[in-house]
Amino acid sequence: MITSSAWKDKKYAVLGLARSGRATVEALLAAGAEVLVWDDRIEAREPFAGRCAIGDPLEADLTGYAGVVVSPGVPLNTHPIKPHADGYGVPVIGDIELFAQARSELPSHKVVGITGTNGKSTTTALVHHILKAAGVPTAMGGNIGLPILEQEPLPEGGVYVLELSSYQIDLTFSLACDVAILLNITPDHLDRYDGFDAYAASKSRLFAMQKRGQHSIARFTDARSLGQFAEGSIASILEDVFQHRGIAPDEQNGWKSLAGSHNRENAAAAIEACDILGIPIDQIREGLRTYPGLPHRMERVAEIGGVAYVNDSKGTNTAASAPALAAFENIHWIVGGLAKEPGLGECEAELGHVKAAYTIGKSGDEFARLLEKRVSIKRSVTLEQALFDASNAAVSGDTVLLSPACASFDQYRDFEARGEHFRELVEALR
Repeated sequence: MITSSAWKDKKYAVLGLARSGRATVEALLAAGAEVLVWDDRIEAREPFAGRCAIGDPLEADLTGYAGVVVSPGVPLNTHPIKPHADGYGVPVIGDIELFAQARSELPSHKVVGITGTNGKSTTTALVHHILKAAGVPTAMGGNIGLPILEQEPLPEGGVYVLELSSYQIDLTFSLACDVAILLNITPDHLDRYDGFDAYAASKSRLFAMQKRGQHSIARFTDARSLGQFAEGSIASILEDVFQHRGIAPDEQNGWKSLAGSHNRENAAAAIEACDILGIPIDQIREGLRTYPGLPHRMERVAEIGGVAYVNDSKGTNTAASAPALAAFENIHWIVGGLAKEPGLGECEAELGHVKAAYTIGKSGDEFARLLEKRVSIKRSVTLEQALFDASNAAVSGDTVLLSPACASFDQYRDFEARGEHFRELVEALR
């Protein structure tokens, strides 16, 4: 694990004992810190009985504490932990901030930080894959993979590649990324922010933490600039990156897991980052060719009777689903769930690719209303019924696409559970 002597003999409270919370407690204890832990679930607290103090930080005197470490899932705008900690002058931080504090004791390394509303998981995994294929010691963490503090320190010359949500950036204050990437900003998670500009400003802090001489891709200095220009920022450097790195646009045809214009933009960001890190272009090209893709992101699950079945459960808002609609033809679109915004958003422009739509979940009726008279509609309600309806209607050459443009929480634990269910249902069709 990654630890720091800076934490020794200091007091920390950790609120939330899911994966990153557990890793944080273990790292702090290993460093000799005094830790108070809490989770509402009894079973989550049990492994720490007798090893550290157990109690709710909201009921604790936090005088002298070095920090309260919370899960990114804790809404700082509504949860009482923030004003409680502020009352004692104690910072509320996340595990990424602890990683930043530990960097000075790690072997010489670099950090790539990647944020944006959509595409950050793919770009993070792609940068990590290119580095790994090129023989560079690398670790992937943050909002993807294993908690960063749970991983072994990299040897000298290693590169940590971090996917960073706005929530994680909100809890981070000293992470100076050697390369920082902002992919795009579209309305999302606005229940956590005082409007779109505040959400954009959260993303921009990734750049504000950088130091002179470090590199940023799509760098803007204020929230209004971010909101006005960042959505097309990677697209604006796209052709320039391809032109100057010697990669022909038609090479994308050989990148089996990077179809679509959105992945072309993700690739441009990864190419630029890896070039900055000194990876030769031939090795970057090979990494693009061999990248295996992410689960639940335009994941081709099967082809049955000439019909392709694609799992894009990670499409949790309209901006995330639009690229999947753009990447295929003759689509039987499974859409719906817990909507994050009204309307069809960027999906509107891609309806020419859709033969029929099958609506599910809490927002199913609203999507049906929006789509009626434009495409054939079936109110399927559940994913199981939607797949049954779509598979019966699809013919050879069609694509059955799960890209819900919605969160999953009305029917599933998370988008992964929704995607796994889709996989299981497709396998049953065989």
